[in-house]
Amino acid sequence: MAKHGKNYRGAFDKVDKETTLTPQQGFEKVKEASFAKFDESVDVDVRLGIDPAKGDQVVRGSVVLPHNLGRKVRVIVFAKDKYIDQAVAAGADEVGSTDLIEKITGGWLDFDYAVSTPDMMGAVGKLAKVLGPKGLLPNKKLGTVTFDVGAIVSELKKGRSFFRNDKAGLVHFAIGKKSFEGSQLNENLQAFLKSLMVARPNTAKGKYIQKVSVSSTMGPGVRIDYEDLIK
Repeated sequence: MAKHGKNYRGAFDKVDKETTLTPQQGFEKVKEASFAKFDESVDVDVRLGIDPAKGDQVVRGSVVLPHNLGRKVRVIVFAKDKYIDQAVAAGADEVGSTDLIEKITGGWLDFDYAVSTPDMMGAVGKLAKVLGPKGLLPNKKLGTVTFDVGAIVSELKKGRSFFRNDKAGLVHFAIGKKSFEGSQLNENLQAFLKSLMVARPNTAKGKYIQKVSVSSTMGPGVRIDYEDLIK
C-alpha cells in the first residue's frame, strides 16, 4: 500500500469522511485541506447505480460548464469541401482530409479533440487503433461526428467537456480550479450533475446517483449533499 506524505495526512485529518456537507461547505473544506502550491483542479467523483459490465449501462455525455476551466483546447477536423471553411471559421486548429490522416499516422497527436464529417469516417476509421485508446476518435454519440462542424468546434473551444463511467461505475470529472469562487464551482457542479442525470441509461435500476464527493487534485475527498442540485 502506498504511503501518503505528511502534507496529505495533515489535509486528511481536516476531513471527516463520515460527514456530508452542503456543496458550499464542501468547497470551503476542499480549499482548507489543499496544500499544493499550484492552482489545483477541483474534481468531482460520482458513484453510480449501474452495472458497468453491461454495455447498455454505459454512461457517457458532455457538458459546457458555465465557468470554463480556462485552458486552451486544440480541435482538429476531418472534412472536405465547404465543411473545411466552416471548421476554420469556427476556430479549428487543424483541418484536412487524407493529409491530416497521414499526419496522425506519422505520429502527430498534438490536439485535444477530433471532429469528423460523416462522409470522412470511412477513412478516419483507419486511425481507430491510434485514436481510440486515447479517447480521441470522433464519436457520433458524443456529437463529434457531424456535418454541423462549425457548431461543435465552437462548443469545444468554449469548453465542452466529456465524461464516461469507469470499470468501477464511477465518473471522475473536473469542475474548476481551486482559485474559483465557491459559487462558480457550485454552478459548474450543478451543470455537470444535470448532464449526468440526462445520460442515465434506461436499463439502470434503483438509485442512480449514489454518492458525490469533491476534492482538489492532491487532496482528500469531501462528501457532499447533491439532492438539491439535480432537482
